[in-house]
Amino acid sequence: MAGLINIGLTGVLSHQTALNTTGNNITNANTPGYSRQEVQFDTQSGQRTGAGSVGSGVSITNIRRLANEFLSQQLREDTTLYGEQDTLRSELSRLDNLLGSETTGLSDALNNFFASLQNAAEDPASLPQRQLVLSEGQQVVNRFQALNQEFIQQRESVKTQMQQGVKDANTLLQSIAELNLAISESPGLAEGKMPNELLDKRDEALRELSELVGIKVTPTEGSQVNVSLNNGLSLVVGSNAAEFGTRESAQDPTSLEFTLRNGGRTLVVDNQINGGKLGGLRRFESEALRPAFEELGRVAIALSDALNHQHEIGLDLEGELGGRFFTDINNAAAQQGRVIANANNQVPQNGQLAVEITDSGVLEAGNWTLQFSGDGRSYELVDNATGEIANQGRLPDPVDSEISMPGFNIRIEGGTFNAGDKYLIQPTRNAAANINMEVEREEDLAFASPVRAESDLGNSGTGKINQGKMLDVRNPLTNSLLPSFRSEGELTNGPLEVRFADDGAGNLVFSVFDNNGDAIIDEKPYQAGISNKLFSENPGDGAEYQGFQFEISGNPAVGDVFSIDFNENGVSDNRNAEFLAALGTANTMNGGTQNFTEGYAGLVEAVGVKTRQSQLDSDAGATLLEQSTNQRESVSGVNLDEEAGKLIQYQAAYNASAQVMSVAQDLFNTLLQSFR
Repeated sequence: MAGLINIGLTGVLSHQTALNTTGNNITNANTPGYSRQEVQFDTQSGQRTGAGSVGSGVSITNIRRLANEFLSQQLREDTTLYGEQDTLRSELSRLDNLLGSETTGLSDALNNFFASLQNAAEDPASLPQRQLVLSEGQQVVNRFQALNQEFIQQRESVKTQMQQGVKDANTLLQSIAELNLAISESPGLAEGKMPNELLDKRDEALRELSELVGIKVTPTEGSQVNVSLNNGLSLVVGSNAAEFGTRESAQDPTSLEFTLRNGGRTLVVDNQINGGKLGGLRRFESEALRPAFEELGRVAIALSDALNHQHEIGLDLEGELGGRFFTDINNAAAQQGRVIANANNQVPQNGQLAVEITDSGVLEAGNWTLQFSGDGRSYELVDNATGEIANQGRLPDPVDSEISMPGFNIRIEGGTFNAGDKYLIQPTRNAAANINMEVEREEDLAFASPVRAESDLGNSGTGKINQGKMLDVRNPLTNSLLPSFRSEGELTNGPLEVRFADDGAGNLVFSVFDNNGDAIIDEKPYQAGISNKLFSENPGDGAEYQGFQFEISGNPAVGDVFSIDFNENGVSDNRNAEFLAALGTANTMNGGTQNFTEGYAGLVEAVGVKTRQSQLDSDAGATLLEQSTNQRESVSGVNLDEEAGKLIQYQAAYNASAQVMSVAQDLFNTLLQSFR
């Protein structure tokens, strides 16, 4: 009887445990990271009898955790991928909405500004029209600065997210290390009795960590795991955890770089942070936000340079040469602000560098690293976007020199340079923040041209002189005022006279004389049937370059005279206003292939393409993550229907085992009663 009771008892106890396990599965159906558990039954050793072996009941050998390491790893990888892509999509969408919006973008402000210039050209003496130009110009400035400020705010938001992500990652790393220790010290581990709940918690912590950064997980002894970055840098070894950190970038103090502290050493791991939210933030900053800063600055420089040059060669309402319309793109502060010394440079850290914009029409948006080697005088200029060497050479002694690049020069003005010293060169990064209006009064708008031409009333030929165009009031080679414009309110060497004569061989020639009667151009052949240019357009041609150009056409006669003089009382002259307005559609950027609106549209388009691609990648990543989640759930997830069926199965087995015990009791009672 005792054997039968014991058999029933083992069944009751075993199925009670099975019922508890099933109930635990059901109640944890919605617990993140929970893996379904399964009771494993085994027959107890039978008792040998003369008639054979008689069973002695059932026992539970293990409560197995249903988990597949391959599926868990796949889930972590897809989580990492989606975390990066979703972060990119979110940040790019914000940037795309900012640049493309009619209210926050730049396109409408540019169009309105050039429209106001065109309206002012129709009535150049109108003060209200001039005031509108100033107002619309200020709106352009406001848009540049507002966009730049929004970029800064998004950059600060990215930095805040990086710092919070690092804190979250450190919490998870410490938790994984502690769970490693708890698992390795778990009772029964040597007999294969796994601490299922601890394993679930560790797997969930690993999954959450993979949302932040790409990791590799390697099983080790004692059922522990080692965690590392994808390049092999250790994050968790046994019960020891490394610590992530962020700090101001040595190369660019406006950015953060990631660090990893492990065993008393701190390493910069910026380039090793790939995947996950942190990798997505890092990619957004380097691939979208920095280029947006630089491209917006390039448009600001091109606009300022073109407007300033054209405005400076005009004449205002008070008969004075025009000044700058916008801030000087090459003022001392701007030139020095385009260079950032690396914080890790060796002492004395006194290198003096500046960047001068030489041609905004071919200037590219980008940033470069100037790095020194050898004895500190050999240098390489590396394009940070491609990693390729854009220029290299050796500094003279003394070091004062220039490094020429398309659109800008790097000027070495002095100091000591050591091997390993680096300088970040960013010609356009801060331009959108620095642009401002220089013109303050309506009267200061230079809508007229400083010079005009007239035909002598006694001319007998049919020659005509146009009203010409201004090239410059300063010598582009020396930046000093040209001789013609050194006296205020007059043409210093004027009026100039163009006189036609016969060269003695029957050929018509012309000469240009200054107000002293000296020939600037002497007996230049006149070609009938075409427009003949009077002056050189090359600043290197000495006196033949006057900073303006006039053309004569038709058939002048011998003795005909044309005069060129200062444009006095030219308040109704709109020639320079027309040129200013025409800059709105002139291809002055990208080597003569883009106007300002198209240059900005290129930025909007580039961000839009990246945004669309990130949306597609995010959708694809979400699909992959859903698939891997479903695959894991098919193995480790709790199926409530299945568990309900097991409840019935185990309940029936429990009841039957109890009935066995009841039968044994009845038999025992019957046996007792037979002896009464």
